[in-house]
Amino acid sequence: MGNLSPDTLILGEGDRQAGLARALYETVRDLPIISPHGHTDPAWYARNEPFPDPARLLIVPDHYIFRMLVSQGVSLDDLGVARRDGRPVETDPRAIWRRFAENWHLFRGTPTRLWLDYTFEKLFGLTEPLNAETATDAYDRIEACLSQDGFRPRALYERFNIEVISTTESALDPLDHHRAIAESGWSGRVVTTYRPDAVIDPDHEDFAAALDRLGDLTGCDTASWTGYLDAHRERRAFFRDHGATATDHGLQSARTANLSDSDAQALFDRIRSGRGDQGDADLFRAQMLTEMAKMSVEDGMVMQIHPGSVRNHHAGMFATYGRDKGFDIPASIDYVHALRPMLDAVGMEPGLSIIVFTLDETSYARELAPLAGIYPSLKLGPAWWFHDSVEGMRRFRETTTETAGFYNTVGFNDDTRAFPSIPARHDIARRVDCAFLAQLVCDHRLREDEAFELARELTVDLPRKAYKLDHSP
Repeated sequence: MGNLSPDTLILGEGDRQAGLARALYETVRDLPIISPHGHTDPAWYARNEPFPDPARLLIVPDHYIFRMLVSQGVSLDDLGVARRDGRPVETDPRAIWRRFAENWHLFRGTPTRLWLDYTFEKLFGLTEPLNAETATDAYDRIEACLSQDGFRPRALYERFNIEVISTTESALDPLDHHRAIAESGWSGRVVTTYRPDAVIDPDHEDFAAALDRLGDLTGCDTASWTGYLDAHRERRAFFRDHGATATDHGLQSARTANLSDSDAQALFDRIRSGRGDQGDADLFRAQMLTEMAKMSVEDGMVMQIHPGSVRNHHAGMFATYGRDKGFDIPASIDYVHALRPMLDAVGMEPGLSIIVFTLDETSYARELAPLAGIYPSLKLGPAWWFHDSVEGMRRFRETTTETAGFYNTVGFNDDTRAFPSIPARHDIARRVDCAFLAQLVCDHRLREDEAFELARELTVDLPRKAYKLDHSP
């Protein structure tokens, strides 16, 4: 077989460990996919139209792909990434695909290589390695597949054995696509997630206009602190009515605050009037994380915190192409002090679930695992983004299990826009977890029967429970 795929991964050392890892994997390989956090487009499932050409499906929207190509001198223009000013970029999908194929060697050893090789082989039946010589045949094969009804979004959802998939929408989104899915009679379960960053972050380029829009949508006075908070409650309820069980917060810092009502009101007034400085903006984001946690106590929504990425690191690229173009870079975070005000306020509340992710792996053993190992409200999200990889997942288990155990984690989520890669990502996660469990058994730190129980729990039971997805909408 010309392509690599997770099928070739033997995750274990020694005959007994490798054999046990494979036995564990066989019990979970065909379990349904629970995808509780991601960024696929709900319009795909609502309209169920054929996917576009191979380039626009697999390359143009995937920052994992073009960040590597840009690092080697390929321009985003040549990859068909739209400019904010509307100036022309490459539009020929075959030309984009050829540039990608000619540079396929750049992905050797990366998770992107694993995901795409799996997709090429398992989904599209490609058997030859991708390169400049095979680019045209590969493109033609994928294009032919995409023209078939069996490759439409709903058919692939069912082929991938997805039980539920979550999308992520702005607090201002009308959720028309989710409404259309619900009214279509299709049995697939697609739930939304409340992402209020644009109306929480004063540094967002559209913040002032977003607050006005938030007021228009809810009928609340977003010029006042209490009206602003009520507007969030209204939108959260609206999202819950459309299937949401979780919120998501992607601010750079994990800093939280717990101001008095009068201080919070004064801070909001400065922010709303445009008189706030950078210190006020930082404090406002911190206060709003705590306010979101308090609202989760009220309405039961699971809260996800995805901090630690310095977004849009290159100002010129952001100005030219906008957000999510590969220039988001991990940064270190002090979680112990950052989360303390929020945890002081609500950390011991029964039923509250806060899932924390990190791009700073050094914090796992030192901070996050000990925090999740004591606060009943706190759970650890899986290895994320730059660490969604074989070694990243392995490091996550090695550095968190001894302190937080397994049951203060939430299984795997793929956090992707790349719909065709979802089965590969989940398959790799299952293999890594099974290899880790096999190692614990062979080291006499876990009974074999417990390993088989845990393999299933890590695959389906924990994500269902953590995201409150173990019931029908």
